[in-house]
Amino acid sequence: QLVESGGGLVQAGGSLRLSCAASGGTFSTYPMGWFRQAPGKEREDVARLSWNGGNNYYADSVKGRFTISRDNAKKTLYLQMNNLKPDDTAVYYCAASTATAWDSWGQGTQVTVSS
Repeated sequence: QLVESGGGLVQAGGSLRLSCAASGGTFSTYPMGWFRQAPGKEREDVARLSWNGGNNYYADSVKGRFTISRDNAKKTLYLQMNNLKPDDTAVYYCAASTATAWDSWGQGTQVTVSS
């Protein structure tokens, strides 16, 4: 089970830190990722991280502003979001690849960036 937290309303240029707490399973072995979906838009792959944190991926739209990290001891995935823009407004989901690609999802947390 994955549970996101940390979303909210922030002004453009501000920061938020999302967390995704995992329960059950072997978190430390799963590739993890953050995705987002804005109203009327397709889901977007924001950032991904390998099981040991050695390999990561960022969408071009967030490079240099967002940082994905994980604490395997705490079974928690993070997304530090800096210099937020109104276009970052979306529901953010964390996901894990437990058996197949991105087969486990959280319920999502709303991020709203005002201009």
